[in-house]
Amino acid sequence: MIVSAHKQGALPNPRFWAGKRVLLTGHTGFKGSWAALWLAEMGAHVQGLSLAPETTPSLFDLAGIAQSVTHHVVDIRERAAVAWVVAEARPEIILHLAAQPLVRRSYREPTLTFDTNVMGTAHLLDAAFANDGLKAILVITSDKVYANDEHGRAFQEGDALGGHDPYSASKAAVEMLVHSAQSRAAARGVALGTVRGGNVIGGGDYSEDRIVPDIVRAAERREPLTLRNPGATRPWQHVLDCLAGYFVLAEALASEPQTPRALNVGPDPSAPITVAGLAEVISPALGLKEAWRLAPDADKQPREMGSLALDPTLARTRLEIRDRLPGRAALEWTAEWYAGVMAGQSARALCLEQIAGYVGQSRQA
Repeated sequence: MIVSAHKQGALPNPRFWAGKRVLLTGHTGFKGSWAALWLAEMGAHVQGLSLAPETTPSLFDLAGIAQSVTHHVVDIRERAAVAWVVAEARPEIILHLAAQPLVRRSYREPTLTFDTNVMGTAHLLDAAFANDGLKAILVITSDKVYANDEHGRAFQEGDALGGHDPYSASKAAVEMLVHSAQSRAAARGVALGTVRGGNVIGGGDYSEDRIVPDIVRAAERREPLTLRNPGATRPWQHVLDCLAGYFVLAEALASEPQTPRALNVGPDPSAPITVAGLAEVISPALGLKEAWRLAPDADKQPREMGSLALDPTLARTRLEIRDRLPGRAALEWTAEWYAGVMAGQSARALCLEQIAGYVGQSRQA
């Protein structure tokens, strides 16, 4: 068992979050479930707004997240329902994670993707600005918001926005929507910003068309893992590193007027890990004798970017946000969580153990 994370990078301040009224959208998803649990552990009063979990199993159910939050099942496309939840929550901080997050699904359902990601955000902002007491709104977009020319350069916050697929384009549109609303937010004393995270991995993701859940399903079925694009590189980041960045940025937005209003949060781009490299660490840890095979229809799949990297320099220099689980450590912590659940351990206990280890508290071996 890994005892603790590397001692580097800013951590969220429990004193800031203790007693805070936090509205967390997307709290039934993989990343949202981790966020809800961690916020509750820091003493925040969390109200969640989301659809019901979309996967079976789901981390939300496995880890009993409903016991840590006030749970509202609401479609963010329903404007009146969103307004009611925001009024009920009276949030001081809003963390907006709710989205249609899958590239391949966005090709199948482009209208739903834009409606959820763009208009859902518009509904949330309208509702938020109608309420008093709000200090900060952090909208989570994606590393895919940039116009990717596939030259392999790590994108900086000032680079052009774009998107070759409906998901990426919808998230770029969210960035523009938020930018257009910032003066309106400032007039109400609300700091409004976006954060562009990397490809998040960690225990409890059971989504379709994602590499780690695909490995888990292959291990459970004792079937070979097939990869569509094994040479692709992504800014892999453990969910706790990603969320730590979100929380630290939200704290800064709420208390420091000069905080950047758009920020990349991701791993050091100097040591990229390919899809195949990720599989070659996690697959054997979950019992697969063969790490991966090339999918027979790999050349017929919808277009996805071969290389993607973020430049997190601004986050590091302004807020000391940097990964405490860099590179292989993120893969090992992810494999450890799934191996524990497959061996019958409590998903909630594993999450709490990893959160404690991440912030440097003791963990049981």
